[in-house]
Amino acid sequence: MDAVITLEVTKRHDGDGAPPRVCVLVPTRNEAGNVGPLVARLGPVLAGLGGEVLFVDDSDDHTPAAVAAAASAAAVPVRLLHRARAERTGGLGGAVQEGLAAATARWTVVMDGDLQHPPERVPELIAAAERGADLVVATRYAGEGSADGLSSRFRGLASRGAGAAARVLFPRALAGVSDPMSGFFAVRTAAVRPGDLRPRGFKILLELLVRTPGLRVAEVPFTFAERQHGQSKASGREAARYLRQLAGLRLAAGRAGRLARFASVGGSGVLVNVAVLALLLRVVSGAIGAGAGGQVAAAVAATQVAVGWNFALTERWVFPGRPGHWAARLLPFWVLNCGALLAQLPLAARLESMLGGSYVLATGAALAIVMLARFVVCDRWLYRPGRERAPARP
Repeated sequence: MDAVITLEVTKRHDGDGAPPRVCVLVPTRNEAGNVGPLVARLGPVLAGLGGEVLFVDDSDDHTPAAVAAAASAAAVPVRLLHRARAERTGGLGGAVQEGLAAATARWTVVMDGDLQHPPERVPELIAAAERGADLVVATRYAGEGSADGLSSRFRGLASRGAGAAARVLFPRALAGVSDPMSGFFAVRTAAVRPGDLRPRGFKILLELLVRTPGLRVAEVPFTFAERQHGQSKASGREAARYLRQLAGLRLAAGRAGRLARFASVGGSGVLVNVAVLALLLRVVSGAIGAGAGGQVAAAVAATQVAVGWNFALTERWVFPGRPGHWAARLLPFWVLNCGALLAQLPLAARLESMLGGSYVLATGAALAIVMLARFVVCDRWLYRPGRERAPARP
């Protein structure tokens, strides 16, 4: 395939073109034999929920044709987004990312296309979500859940081991989540920013949980069924992808990664400050002549621009997706930065004698200390995740 193909049946949702209530998002790769039975089982389930099915397909077999055939006889609308080979970034996780960006329903349910996730549990996921959760995980490892459908004992051990490794690395993000490796879950579509995700392989739930702080999470147990058609996507290559995903998430979500980004933002703010100051001094010099008053005014204005720059990058890059409105953090952030600037000069003076009289070294040390202090305040207080979880559903 050389281009993205989209297919949509002509059936309309109830409500005169209103968006569906539920979108079941199915990433597929060479699942032609499973598509028809899956749509046949989803149809009655989604008809009562006001739902649709969205396939995001990375196949090289006849899966697109199977989707088209199933859609023509489906009880609910069916859409297909087929990704060309050049577009298949991120594996099945990347397919889910694209599907989330294309979904318009209030709730998106992600499930595999191999019939190992029972479509009949979708209403239970939605019911749990509407009791107050942002994300509901279908779990194999809590309540009456079962992973008996895994093809071998080794795969069962590998699944549990992968989940345990993730919980060790991300204890706060995965608190209360018994099955972070699950590919079956429901999420409030508006709670996710697909552009913030960096998927590798098919462990998209882990990506969502770590990169989207503040989600209220519940769980619903289910029995993982045996595969009927096609081949499992589990492989050594996928295991390597998962390890890279863990490393990337740890660097991105851990304090070391946040600190590095925070320091980078601070450095860029210095450059912005200098550039704006140079521009304003030209303007001030041309308008009222160079003088101490004009220089002070230019320096103050340049500092405020730099603080605004730092705030925007801190919101979008260092602590993205934190709960609460950005406007509520603007004033505390401004006070924190102005206070840090005021503290920097006396701190440098105190350090100068301790560093052999070198003002340059003292200033550098003061900048580093102030930056660390600002980061601690932001990380522990101003941008505290404040995650609340709905209780697990038996």
